[in-house]
Amino acid sequence: MYIFAALLYNYSFNNKGNCMSNFKVIVADESHLKFVNDILVTIEESARVRGTGIAKRKPEYVEAKMKEGKAIIALKDDDFAGFCYIESWGHGQFVANSGLIVKPEHRGAGLAKQIKQATFNLSRRKFPQAKIFGLTTGLAVMKINSALGYRPVTFSELTTDDAFWDGCQSCVNYDILTRTKRKNCLCTGMLYDPEWEKDKETKPVTKRKPHSLQVYGRWFRFKYYVLRGIKKSKAMLSKTKKKAA
Repeated sequence: MYIFAALLYNYSFNNKGNCMSNFKVIVADESHLKFVNDILVTIEESARVRGTGIAKRKPEYVEAKMKEGKAIIALKDDDFAGFCYIESWGHGQFVANSGLIVKPEHRGAGLAKQIKQATFNLSRRKFPQAKIFGLTTGLAVMKINSALGYRPVTFSELTTDDAFWDGCQSCVNYDILTRTKRKNCLCTGMLYDPEWEKDKETKPVTKRKPHSLQVYGRWFRFKYYVLRGIKKSKAMLSKTKKKAA
């Protein structure tokens, strides 16, 4: 189910039937508070269709992000089309771009990429020294992140802030995260470190091409079968022990 959903989203992302010039992508403010409930419903419905969980947020939380200038909203004809917000962790050492969503009727126009770029730029302005990271199972999001300079990393390289990881409790795969002691899950951790830009200034580097969706697809399938296989094996072992008792 996860693989099918990811491939379906990938198809939609690459089917560029609409025109990005129809969208206005800006920093959200108090004038956009009227869209909060629609945003949360769209995020939750998208997660349900993909078969994954989400870090659920209350309307007041998203409202605060808009008031603080820590959110990006995409509008079409003065109606909500897409959204993303930023969160800081570890006393500002890490920043996460969260809640990326595009309304179903506007998918396939490259809007997700445009929103992600705007959110990335906002993060760099507000937290210039912070490492920017994210967790995702979406193949298209992985490719967008790669183009922005993110690299796949182990979870140990991300924030250790318990408040962030507690947000994963609403995910259907949270048991995998806890069983591996936060070392692995179906999500891929991706990180951008501003120090890498300094390295480019002092060391000649070969320009890195973003990984293809095929590469990310193979990686996701590998993790899916390995980690879900571990879950099944432990379940069978537990049943065997109960029968023996």
